[in-house]
Amino acid sequence: METRRLGQSDLQLSCVGFGGGPLGWLATPDAAEVALSTLEAAWSAGVRYFDTAPYYGHGDSERRLGAFLRNRPRGDFVLSSKVGRLIRPKSAGGVVVFDYSREGARRSIGESLDRLRLDNIDIALIHDIDGWTHGAEQPRRFAEALDGAYRALCDLKAEGAIRAIGLGVNEWRVAQDFARRVPLDGCLLAGRVTLLEHEAEETFLPFCAERGIGLIVGGPYNSGILATGAIDGARYNYAPADEAVRARVRRLEAICASRSVSLAAVALAYPLRQPAVTAVIPGLASAAEVAALRANLARPIPDELWPALRAA
Repeated sequence: METRRLGQSDLQLSCVGFGGGPLGWLATPDAAEVALSTLEAAWSAGVRYFDTAPYYGHGDSERRLGAFLRNRPRGDFVLSSKVGRLIRPKSAGGVVVFDYSREGARRSIGESLDRLRLDNIDIALIHDIDGWTHGAEQPRRFAEALDGAYRALCDLKAEGAIRAIGLGVNEWRVAQDFARRVPLDGCLLAGRVTLLEHEAEETFLPFCAERGIGLIVGGPYNSGILATGAIDGARYNYAPADEAVRARVRRLEAICASRSVSLAAVALAYPLRQPAVTAVIPGLASAAEVAALRANLARPIPDELWPALRAA
């Protein structure tokens, strides 16, 4: 698989990575086996960049991913995880505690390494400092992350414990605001660079290219609708899609069908056409989903499709 450099760092990421969110939320009795088979299929497909977070499954994503990766040569893959939430047992008063302090970030990295049972994390991302997560508390959390977690990650990078620093957010404006204040190696932006979402392309993507910030695109299917199409129950941005969105998707589906390509294949390829984008990381929860991913990657997409989609 093609690799791309993350911004100005020395890290080379497979252009399609593994989004570890769904891996953490698997809750069936055979979840460990499903996770292993999914990761094995992804590795066989050439995926060498893996993203996770303490929040995903309250530590289960990191544990399941670590169980697989610790048996692979450490130099053969790139791993990112996140800081900003500490996972605590219910007996301690809660499962998830937001903590963007300097001490909290260092503690988060240490606890992630314990769950992963690895010696280091390549990319540390400050997680969810946007209004989507915090509402009216967002300005306070933003300031806490800027003065606390970011400084801790700079220390860890200087110590050689991590190799790159970034954000993992759902809103491009907060990422741009943060990066105007301090240098970032990369940014994981979920759901904002897709066939349905173009606003970030006008401002944030050129900003990233100018600043040498490597952009990782999560959520290329906008929570599902760009993979499933406009079916009943299709989801868009973590909620049921309304009729206006479904109508847009039906138009896109028709154009793709007229060129004999699937909407899912086009949705996966679209972010990678952007010069600022290093990788796209769909969430994967089964070997069957990885097989579908491989099929979509193998489908040639005619160049003339793109202007037709843009016009629609």
